[in-house]
Amino acid sequence: MMYLYAARNFSTLVGLASPEPMANMYDAKYFRATWVLTALDAGFWTAMKIKKKWMRDIASLAFSLFYLVAAERADEKVRKVRGALTVDHLRVSWNKGTTPYLRAVQNLMRPRFTRWPPRAIRIPRPSSSDYKEPISGWLYYDGPIADLEHINKMILDIPGGGFVAMDPRCNDDKLFAWAGKTGLPVLSLEYKKAPEFPYPYALNECFDVYTTIVRSKGRCIGMSGVEIPKVVVTGDSAGGNLATAMTLMLIESATNRRQSPIQVELPLPAGLVLLYPGLDMNIGNWMSDEQMSLIKDRRVRATNRDYLRRKNMQYNDLVGTPHQSDDEDDEPSGAVPGEKPSVLGTNDKNNGLRSPQPEYSHANRQTWAKSEQSAITSDRNSKSMSHRPEPMKTRLAMASMISYFNDRVLTPEMMRAMIILYIGPHNRPDFSQDYLLSPILAPDILLQKFPKTYFLTGERDPLVDDTVIFAGRLRRAKQAFHSQRSSRGIKELNDITDFDDKDVAEVVLIPGISHGFTQFPSLYPPAWKLIDRCARWAVELLDTAETRMKHEQRTISQRHHTRTESSGDEDRPLEINMTKMRSRTISDGAKMQLNSAEQTEDSIDVGKPNGNTKKRRSAGRSGFGQKSKSIIKLDSSDDLLGRRMQGLASSLTGTHDED
Repeated sequence: MMYLYAARNFSTLVGLASPEPMANMYDAKYFRATWVLTALDAGFWTAMKIKKKWMRDIASLAFSLFYLVAAERADEKVRKVRGALTVDHLRVSWNKGTTPYLRAVQNLMRPRFTRWPPRAIRIPRPSSSDYKEPISGWLYYDGPIADLEHINKMILDIPGGGFVAMDPRCNDDKLFAWAGKTGLPVLSLEYKKAPEFPYPYALNECFDVYTTIVRSKGRCIGMSGVEIPKVVVTGDSAGGNLATAMTLMLIESATNRRQSPIQVELPLPAGLVLLYPGLDMNIGNWMSDEQMSLIKDRRVRATNRDYLRRKNMQYNDLVGTPHQSDDEDDEPSGAVPGEKPSVLGTNDKNNGLRSPQPEYSHANRQTWAKSEQSAITSDRNSKSMSHRPEPMKTRLAMASMISYFNDRVLTPEMMRAMIILYIGPHNRPDFSQDYLLSPILAPDILLQKFPKTYFLTGERDPLVDDTVIFAGRLRRAKQAFHSQRSSRGIKELNDITDFDDKDVAEVVLIPGISHGFTQFPSLYPPAWKLIDRCARWAVELLDTAETRMKHEQRTISQRHHTRTESSGDEDRPLEINMTKMRSRTISDGAKMQLNSAEQTEDSIDVGKPNGNTKKRRSAGRSGFGQKSKSIIKLDSSDDLLGRRMQGLASSLTGTHDED
């Protein structure tokens, strides 16, 4: 048998055979991992028709071992199945990690990060939700639930799976690592899957969970409920789509609530960590000029250099012409420094001037930011009076979904099936405007308020365009918003430092790999370092949010201190009578008045992110029982007036204490 194998595969053994095309495109370790995944998919799909579960699980492993040796037959089997995909095929392929035998092998190969297993948890819906059924999830935390009372930070993870498969237990490697590395609770949602629950049911579930966490101040997962916890939202693949759309919903709800402030405004997350997200449901063939202008932005030249070079070399590789230099894409000598490149096909209908920013959703821009956008772009439009659009200097480039159509993990057939199942048979969304379905279409007025986001994806991922383009849109929208505020001289607590691209979005493109690498670190060991990097990002976002909150509180207290000192100068004589009462017990009426003042302050601050209610209450009571503190430092003006009157009348009633 060895002789027959050597004779039949002689060219391969001595290195004369033509290599597998994907082997040259991928990193060697990643290609080896995809080889094993292809064999597992072929084996599980071959055994999926067996009715008895125990027999199906054993047959799946047996067929997978066969396909590990017969790699060509595995590729043929996978290609045939992907040509006629069903939801059952997708679920069998992506949920195979939850089968008992593979889970046992996975547990043996995984390093021990935590001593505590994950806990199943049910999150109740908020009162404002249209749904009543609780939402399932898994809580990963290295410690007892009682310890959560001392923690005010957490990670909210939304797993991927094409909207149709994969629960949190399929991502045990990543979630255990995050919980062990950060020491924080990681709540991973088990949202309802399509096609049984089509769009936007899963999105509403994610929004309701975040709302419950904020309004209950973390009590829904075991936290103390004293202050609103700081949350970092993470998502991979389809989960990245849901995480981004949920954040847009939070920004949108805050904008709408300004006109009708019935409910408390929900604070935004401390930041997002998105792993190879799918942000665009429009599977196109060619890169548009707007998209190429975002990719070729000089500020991200170092990050996108290799990614852009491959797109520009597609034509050269076909015709055999020399490759262009990196300096070919530089701005012309007459260009204005810092000026945005002009964009094809974005002429303003009113005055015929070009818009310096890409218009992805015209209707939404008219609804959201017609006046705001005109104010932002009025200065720049006045500099250019040409009615002829300038052609882009880049060559024609294909979208990544078509460039990597033969990917071993994610193919266009699978994307088509997932989108059809996620939309459902009765929905007819507008793919060119629905930014909750395709967050890459979000209007600039929402992107201006988007929190800082970290992106991690492979350079050979079919969805890499979504990451690069959305990050570029975030940078442009934030910079335009910051320039507008700077020109008007507007300065608030959020404008602590000057604009920096790294405060908006950071993109990390891993060369030589494709999609889903954090879901199988046992097969692709370099993924452990990438998972650790994501954990550091989450901790960094939470620490930055805490530092910013302390700075804002310190600034507010300084302003309040200055205001109270200046307003109390003319009332200094009243302090003489009040100092005699600081050691006595607070009267019942004063207690009720102080409690009402504290409740009012709490109700005002409940919508602020990272508010420390415990500190506010202790600060409100610190004015009593301390002889060195003046009564004019009280927060409530009504309470101050009442106590002044009581101090004036104390000499008549005889209720004051003698020195």
